[in-house]
Amino acid sequence: MDKTLLIGFKGKNNASKMLVEHISSEHVLITNSYEGLKRDIDAISSGCYRVFLFGIDKKLASSVRIEKYAQKDGEKICSVLDLNKISENLKKAGIETHISEKPTAYFCNEAYWHLLRKYSGRAVLIHIPTIKHMNETLSNKMKLALTGGPED
Repeated sequence: MDKTLLIGFKGKNNASKMLVEHISSEHVLITNSYEGLKRDIDAISSGCYRVFLFGIDKKLASSVRIEKYAQKDGEKICSVLDLNKISENLKKAGIETHISEKPTAYFCNEAYWHLLRKYSGRAVLIHIPTIKHMNETLSNKMKLALTGGPED
């Protein structure tokens, strides 16, 4: 993965943590508290070409949702990555995918906001199912879609 950084959230039973660990040994886990979030993001190297942030959505079971932008205090920052291409790759791997233009007002949006600012829009937030629905098949499909193959 050409200078692509994968980010998940800390937590023993967090599906985003498990996914990034499955996809690549080179990943970052950030805190799941508002207090430490910006500090964790500030500590990440800025030398990445693009960033994939994975967050959890309890409403998802077998699909993923790509967030087009983050919004905070009435201002929005859009991803400059080719979200249609990312969506196409996920669909080719057999994952139902849609691109959302309605950012949540939750923790993932806060992290996405800071990452979009830090990386000048070269980030994307992909919401995935909870650990209850994030099985090995879906993890393998995600790895295939995002890396182009089953192995690093």
